Amino acid sequence: MILKEEMTVISQRQLAPSIFEMVLSGQMVQEMKAGQFLHIRIPDNSMLLRRPISICRIDKELGQAVIVYRIEGKGTAVLAQLEAGSQLDCMGPQGNGFDLSGLKAGQRALLIGGGIGVPPLLELAKALAEKNVQTEVIMGFATRDAVILEEEMRPYAKVSVTTDDGSYGQAGTVSVLVDQLTDAPDAVYACGAPGMLRYIDRRFAQHPKAFLSLEARMACGMGACYACVVHPKGADESSSQRVCEEGPVFAAGSLEL
Repeated sequence: MILKEEMTVISQRQLAPSIFEMVLSGQMVQEMKAGQFLHIRIPDNSMLLRRPISICRIDKELGQAVIVYRIEGKGTAVLAQLEAGSQLDCMGPQGNGFDLSGLKAGQRALLIGGGIGVPPLLELAKALAEKNVQTEVIMGFATRDAVILEEEMRPYAKVSVTTDDGSYGQAGTVSVLVDQLTDAPDAVYACGAPGMLRYIDRRFAQHPKAFLSLEARMACGMGACYACVVHPKGADESSSQRVCEEGPVFAAGSLEL
């Protein structure tokens, strides 16, 4: 169910250069699950399109959710200026979340995140921990200063970090550590830049339970405008699926990336 609500900004802080964490309060938190997103109206009448931002953490007892976003333009720059008590027009929770069905205690899950693709994996790691699934997280960043959510992940999973420039953790991209895996995990979940997702898609194309969370520019965010379409692999050119509606989570090997 897609709801529309004026959510309240509880707090906001900067995590890294251009990366901010915002805590929001509202009734729609009760409907949220890992892997979904909010479609947020920028509180500036000159900006008509909403911004899709993934949900990072969910606390249903407090009625609060956390989003983590990067300043990439004027819209997100406005968000970064909001103070506690501000109201934010949100639609959500939107999209299909991560599929945890069939996973049992003692099984193994691998989570792979790149940069701003890491935040939606935090609530996923928490949900897997609650199912007693053994979870490993590989997080890749450009440099040490860009590393986020490492300590927040550790209560739920074994965490490894890579940096492109070798300034922290393992030097290189996440592929360096993924390629070292000797046993296939029971489930794989990934979110990050297109290049990283194409690698994960190839690496786990035949895996029965591997999933990619995609990011896309959106207009309506409700499936009506078809601005965020992706194309199923091997299907007719006219066939399409919408990141906002059928996604943002898709099975690895199912799309033309």
